[in-house]
Amino acid sequence: MRDPYLVLGVSKTASEADIKKAFRRIAKENHPDRHANNPQALERFKEANGAYELLSDEQKRSQFDRGEIGPDGQPRNPFAGGGGGGFGGGGGGFGNRSERDFAAGADDLFAELFGGRSGFGSGGRGFRTQVRGPDVAYRLTVPFSDAVQLAPQRVTLRNGQTIEIKLPAGLESGKQMRLAGKGEPGPGGPGDAIVTIEIASHHVLEREGDDVRLILPLRLDEAVLGAKVLMPTAEGSVTLTIPAGTTSGKMFRLKSRGFRRTDGTRGDQLVTVMIDIPPDHEALKAFAENFIDGRNPRATFDL
Repeated sequence: MRDPYLVLGVSKTASEADIKKAFRRIAKENHPDRHANNPQALERFKEANGAYELLSDEQKRSQFDRGEIGPDGQPRNPFAGGGGGGFGGGGGGFGNRSERDFAAGADDLFAELFGGRSGFGSGGRGFRTQVRGPDVAYRLTVPFSDAVQLAPQRVTLRNGQTIEIKLPAGLESGKQMRLAGKGEPGPGGPGDAIVTIEIASHHVLEREGDDVRLILPLRLDEAVLGAKVLMPTAEGSVTLTIPAGTTSGKMFRLKSRGFRRTDGTRGDQLVTVMIDIPPDHEALKAFAENFIDGRNPRATFDL
């Protein structure tokens, strides 16, 4: 029997993570599902599995380091207790583990490395790969208002089945959602559906981070005299009170009307008003010609 440290190619001071990493590398390189007709690879795989079994057990590793047990996991003193086994002893090359235990370990490793099941020892017929079906990619365009409100969406799969999905907080274009078991079928079970989200644009609302922006046009009389103006949000229309004497560029903040964040809070809706002057309005021209305003609104420009 070979020294388990030499089998895995690690030093005696190797950490648990180093030992696991070395085992994974050897197991992946020599896994029987990749080398079904290579008995040497199978032996290396079983030898590495036995070495990892010993070194990953803190008690067994300490006993081996103290010389109390050999690389086969058996006591050094032949009268201290018996039992065949070891990596390649009477136990069929599986140490103290039965073939069923070794098969379970191989299955777990294969599932972790390759996304399937090895089927080792099934009916004594050796390794048989059971790979999951392929994943299927979908693209889902979500209306802007639905994205803000995280309204449930319906997705029609390739098989014609329609399912409803719940949108997550922190939603952005490019976000991917994995629907387990909704991919193509396979001997190891179906794959997954991978849904990539695209948030549609809105005709007047615009996203800025987690906030929603709106440019709100006002008539001159609404800005001068004040008014109550109906305006859109992602959750329906609301009435905004415009104070008398409002100028273009003034911004109003509607709290918690924006996108939902992952921490449960929400952005705001930011409304910037712009005074819309009608062209060729004779009465307005006459008023402006006789209107006297002695202020200089550009005084701060230092021109």
